[in-house]
Order: sequence, then C-alpha cells, then structure tokens
Amino acid sequence: MPRDRGGDVNATASPPAWSRGRFVGGRRGVAEAVSAGEAIEVLVARGARSTQGLKAVLGAADRAHVPVREVGRADLDALAPDHRGVVARVRTDPVASTTLSERDLEHRDWDADAIVVVLDGIEDPQNLGAAARAAEAAGAAALVTRTRRAAPVTDAAVRASAGALVHLPHARVANIARAIERLQAAGFTVVGLDGDAGRSIYDEPPPEGRVAIAVGSEGSGLSRLVRERCDLLVSLPMRGRVGSLNAASSLAAALYAYVMPGRVGGSA
Repeated sequence: MPRDRGGDVNATASPPAWSRGRFVGGRRGVAEAVSAGEAIEVLVARGARSTQGLKAVLGAADRAHVPVREVGRADLDALAPDHRGVVARVRTDPVASTTLSERDLEHRDWDADAIVVVLDGIEDPQNLGAAARAAEAAGAAALVTRTRRAAPVTDAAVRASAGALVHLPHARVANIARAIERLQAAGFTVVGLDGDAGRSIYDEPPPEGRVAIAVGSEGSGLSRLVRERCDLLVSLPMRGRVGSLNAASSLAAALYAYVMPGRVGGSA
C-alpha cells in the first residue's frame, strides 16, 4: 500500500493533491463509492486495524483498480470527521447524484406500482439511515425528507443506511405537505402511519397502484398539515407492552406487512 510522506494536512504549507476535492467517509460509504465508480482514491489511516470490514473495502478497491494510500489519522479527521479509519476521494458527491427536486416528484416517470417513502421530521441521522435502508430494501423508488428540522445526509446516515442513501433517489423539500400534493398529482395514494388512526393495517386493504408511505418523528408523529394531506391514515397494531416502534421499524413493518404483499409476486 503506498504511504504518504508529507505529514498531516494541517501541517503542510501547501495541501497535497489527495487532500483536495470531495470525500466520503466510513467503510460502507467508501465501499459504495467504489462500487458506483465514483472513487478516485481510497485513503486509509496509517496503522488502522485490519478488520474484515476494512479488508472488504480494500479488496473492492483493488478489483476496481482504485489506488489506496495510507495517511495520518489527523488527515482523515480533517477530511471526514466520522471516517472510521477510511475515506474515499470521489469525483462527485455520490449522494448528490441521486438528488431529486420537489418538481421531480410530480413530473418524474414513475412505474405504475412505484413506492415512495416520505419522512416527516426525522432528526436523528441514524434513524434516517435505517429508514432509507428499509425503503431501498423494499424497492422504494424515492425518499422524501424535509430540509429544515430534519436529519442531514451525513456519513453516519450513509453508514446506517448500509449505503442505501447513495443509491436511493432523494428529494429534500422545504414543505412536506406540498410535496405530498405533488405526489398525489402524479397518481400516488398517500398513506400516513398514525398511532391514533381509527383503522390499522389489518383493517384497511393497501391501495393499488402508486403508493407513498408517510412516517412522522418518534416524538410527535406526523405534523397536522401532513396528516390532513394524506389520503388514508392507518396504525400499526401494538399488542405488547411497548406502545410504539421507532420510525424506521414502523416503516419496515408497513412496507413488508402492508404495501408489498399487494404487489405482484409480493414485491415492489
């Protein structure tokens, strides 16, 4: 593995070429950047423990003919604070390449049975990542989140998503209620998960055609305006002593127990 001889980034008068550009940190994020063909170079912390995860990243880089460089851990701290020992220098931001605009929600060429996931006020990057992972695994066509008072797409979110945020088209919008209206104009039936709904997913058959599932924050659930915009509100039955699930778990339950079984062959 080539070794950097120039010292830490902050210690040099002229930063080396490998320290300039866009970066993705964390083993999952780096692996996805390599897989997507976006990685120019992989930077590994000098002396990093050779775990199975790191070996997998380095193996993927070798197969993709992406060069690997050892650098100081302080260098990585400056490039991507939550790097977990490895960073990829990338051509473009892999997440930005999947970004949708609010207008795209209405005018995109959606499949007839497309699923879209709408997150209303999820503020924890870990929950954002877990929800994106569930959405992508279920074959969702897109994710919609808020730009304000909502979790940003950080390295931690990408890592929690198991790389799903790199692949899943994502619209970050100022107004979720207005985004729902655009989805409805595109033929989506919008179903809101609401613990106070009078009917559960066992009582209400899933809509046919395009479906958007809206999930609120753990603390306050869906906002009033979003609830009012939904075509249908359903709850998840809670038969144990715990009165609720977190947002990502609720989403996964709704997708796999409610939306997907109605698709041809049981999948989206």
